[in-house]
Amino acid sequence: MQKLITFGEYIRKLREEAKLPLRKVAAQLDIDPSLLGRIERNERQPTKNIIAGIAKIFKQDLKKLSDEYLSDLIAYKIINENADVDILKVAEKKVEYLKKKQNG
Repeated sequence: MQKLITFGEYIRKLREEAKLPLRKVAAQLDIDPSLLGRIERNERQPTKNIIAGIAKIFKQDLKKLSDEYLSDLIAYKIINENADVDILKVAEKKVEYLKKKQNG
């Protein structure tokens, strides 16, 4: 079984495994090192451009990395709203409905 970690923890793990200091990765992303540190500590959310940059730097699949980030957003929203995970079943049905509605 794979150990679950947050998006920020995953980014820190990639960076540490590559033996890259925070400042070097931040420079490649053209962001302040303190921002990258806050992303790694799950205190700030990355932009799509930052996620794409991280995928490129660490040779990660962009869709997988984006999915990891979005799953964090959903999990934090459920926790912050004190909602039950059963809401995911309702959300899944709504996604299907909205996709059909968009596609006509």
